[in-house]
Amino acid sequence: MTDTPLLLAGDFAVPSDRDWETEVLKVLNRKRPEGKELSLDQAMKRLRTTTVDGLTIQPLYTTGPQELGHPGVMPFTRGASLPTGAPVAWDVNQLIEDPDPTTGNASALTDLRNGATSLWLRVGSDAVAPDHVAFVLAGVKPELAPLQVSSSEDQAAAAEALLAVWRAAGVAAQARGNLWLDPLGLAAFTGDAADFGPLTHYADIARSEFPQVRAVVVDATVYDRAGASDTDELAFAIATGVEYLRALMAAGFTADEAAAQILFRVSARADQFLTIARLRALRRLWARVCQVVGVSAANSGALQQAVSSWRMMTRDDPWVNLLRGTIATFGAAVGGADSITTLPFDAVVGLPDEFSRRMARNTQLLAGEESNVGRVADPAGGSWYVEDLTAQLAVRAWAQFQSLEATGGMGAALASGAITTALGVTNTDRAKQIATRKQPITGVSMFPLKDEEPLAVRQRPHPPARSGLAFVRDSEVFEALRDRAAAAKPRIALACLGARRDFGPREQFTFNVLLAGGIDYVESEGGTAAEIVAQVQDAGARMVILCSSAKVYAAQANDVAGALKDAGIPTVFMAGRRSEVGADAPNIDGEIFDGMDVVAFLDATLERLGAAK
Repeated sequence: MTDTPLLLAGDFAVPSDRDWETEVLKVLNRKRPEGKELSLDQAMKRLRTTTVDGLTIQPLYTTGPQELGHPGVMPFTRGASLPTGAPVAWDVNQLIEDPDPTTGNASALTDLRNGATSLWLRVGSDAVAPDHVAFVLAGVKPELAPLQVSSSEDQAAAAEALLAVWRAAGVAAQARGNLWLDPLGLAAFTGDAADFGPLTHYADIARSEFPQVRAVVVDATVYDRAGASDTDELAFAIATGVEYLRALMAAGFTADEAAAQILFRVSARADQFLTIARLRALRRLWARVCQVVGVSAANSGALQQAVSSWRMMTRDDPWVNLLRGTIATFGAAVGGADSITTLPFDAVVGLPDEFSRRMARNTQLLAGEESNVGRVADPAGGSWYVEDLTAQLAVRAWAQFQSLEATGGMGAALASGAITTALGVTNTDRAKQIATRKQPITGVSMFPLKDEEPLAVRQRPHPPARSGLAFVRDSEVFEALRDRAAAAKPRIALACLGARRDFGPREQFTFNVLLAGGIDYVESEGGTAAEIVAQVQDAGARMVILCSSAKVYAAQANDVAGALKDAGIPTVFMAGRRSEVGADAPNIDGEIFDGMDVVAFLDATLERLGAAK
């Protein structure tokens, strides 16, 4: 024992910003020739990241806001409420969309017995039929488990089906959940005009007969599926919420009554920090809207249900979706979501089975009960990075919301095609990042799995025809390339020159690029030009990619490429830059390198090898 406190860093000097900058320059200039070193400004530019909607992420944050505010009070950035001390601090929601009512009922009961705390039924011709809702919920105690329905076809029919369940059980006063009236979200989905009549009708039923039920949802996940950026999703959600407030208040609701009818459904993605910041920013923005229209502070905290993003999920190597769902769940919990729905990892492959539903459910239970994610209010609060992201998102989304309001609001923007145009710009920018793998997709564009065993799943029914926003998953462009390759079964030879220490890194880079497009490959290691030619001919390959180091390329690449061309191989590429071969490389037809447009290369390669589009 000693009276002297233990200072773990007491013997070390406090580093300054300049110290850090000096070390950064040492690292980035380590292999650059003399006279070609990066300046500090150039180095910082390389380390900064710009998101698809223009948010700037700095490499280091050394300052932040002086006043953070508190959870549970205006403007609710740090949370709409305080932790309750429950093992899981949020509502664990499970989605049921199986058209077979017997399977749906079994799933509902299994989910609730094993940790889920609420259920969400998707109602429609490709999901739960309206007249099967009561059967699917048989055995469920509606006074204990919150229930909600959704529909992309007939929201009124879905609402009536759930109301009938509550009325039959005689639990009007105890019932909790949501009737999911979202006319603008439905219009975005179907392309039809928005009808606000059901919204005010069912909100009045909820207000008068079901005091703990909300009737209205602002479903921002519709725009996420159509490619919305973080700023887009926020702006569209706030603009939609404002239109619903106006409609309800025009129908005789007070500002507080109108706000109490609205639930925000938002996406949670595999970028945990942007998910955290977006949920925090939405509460800040909605609090400002409520303040302007006269909602009391007690009712100004946005209630949010976070759903793991459908757009981020992949058909190929779907097991990686378990990781994406885990990160999305973590981000939603840290961001203060009131309810979380983690989609099963096989949801985009087919109808989820009992195992995948259990994994989705347990993702949340592990985060809450074992990792204790919800024990602390706003655990990311005070992080200069998260605070800066939250502020950037709030400022940009508010400006976009104001632009929507100036042109007539969200409904007018949907009807005019302005939303489609805005999403088109975002999707084009994101497609470039996906194609160059600046936005990598693990298991698809990066580290793809060779000889993948497909999952055995029940196929989903065909969805109803619609003419609304076009939906897209990030991985679809690579999935389409793989489908082309699977039909044509093309093969490329990798000519690995020199020893493994020479060609190993570029060999791995190259076959990962090829596998991203489903293209098979054979390899020849070392050997003379004649031996390489013989191996390529035995494999029946009509395209070759050379793999090695700059030193070996300078000595061998031209000779090997020339021998391949003389033997009738029409196309020879190299991994790396053509300049490594020398000033003259007439037999090299192209190059592959880090940062290239991988999608364009794979598309052209499949075309060259006879794989039809």
